[in-house]
Amino acid sequence: MGVDYYKLLQVDRSASDDDLKKAYRKLAMKWHPDKNPTNKKDAEAKFKQISEAYDVLSDSQKRAVYDQYGEEGLKGNVPPPNAAGGASYFSTGDGPSSFRFNPRSADDIFAEFFGFSTPFGGGGGGGPGGSMHHHHHHHHHHQSAARKVAPIENKLPCSLEDLYKGTTKKMKISREILDVSGKATQTEEILTIGVKPGWKKGTKITFPEKGNEHPGVIPADLVFIIDEKPHPVFTRDGNDLIVTQKISLAEALTGYTVNLTTLDGRTLTIPITNVIHPEYEEVVPKEGMPLQKDQTKKGNLRIKFNIKFPARLTAEQKSGFKKLLG
Repeated sequence: MGVDYYKLLQVDRSASDDDLKKAYRKLAMKWHPDKNPTNKKDAEAKFKQISEAYDVLSDSQKRAVYDQYGEEGLKGNVPPPNAAGGASYFSTGDGPSSFRFNPRSADDIFAEFFGFSTPFGGGGGGGPGGSMHHHHHHHHHHQSAARKVAPIENKLPCSLEDLYKGTTKKMKISREILDVSGKATQTEEILTIGVKPGWKKGTKITFPEKGNEHPGVIPADLVFIIDEKPHPVFTRDGNDLIVTQKISLAEALTGYTVNLTTLDGRTLTIPITNVIHPEYEEVVPKEGMPLQKDQTKKGNLRIKFNIKFPARLTAEQKSGFKKLLG
């Protein structure tokens, strides 16, 4: 069945927002790791569970999915009620892939709820008189320095042709934004990513603050990371392109012409007159990938060879070879 969030917060299933707030306030203060220096590890685990439970149950959409499908359903990407729920979907041009924003950290939830990030912020919880005043001041200090949610990273698969010529990718994202009254509404946006010639796997493109908006926190940056799809002919090695040709022993000894179609559709014809040995590599300058920093320059094309030796030779062939090569 997964975790029972209601049980964790010690509330019943019909608990109102106020009940949830009271329960979370009491339990978060009790189990905050800073309040439990002696059994920090246990407290941390408990604090995380309580925060997760409150985060889900205080959000009407997440709560609806949880009530219907349980924790597994919530984390396993069940379509939310009326298909616009608390989940955020991404779809890339490479077929439907949808995934939700990550659960928020316990510290973010705590800071958002209390307006500061540690229970010791208020001079021991704000007793009467001066200590209460100190508590209040601390609260304001933290409101102005809102916490930023950790970036959300997604892979952006690109073909070698895309990275050779450059391309434009459009990504549809769905996110929650707050209207003037502070109410969250679902919105869809198209983000345009200009992939430049020569970009490498691991190149990051950042869209600042395009994550879900929540009161009191700065939305996460959305980061796309270039990923290189395998190519049927070429392998990339830095700025070089490598291709392996299968040839016979006769071709290796007597000469061979390489015919290739480049990533931008041109035909290359490279005659090789040298004897091709198993470690031989033909280097064609400036037919590799464009350089990221200077796209007028290109790496090399390196042609390697896979020589197919005959499984057996007849006596006649053997003596022929001896005559020729002896």
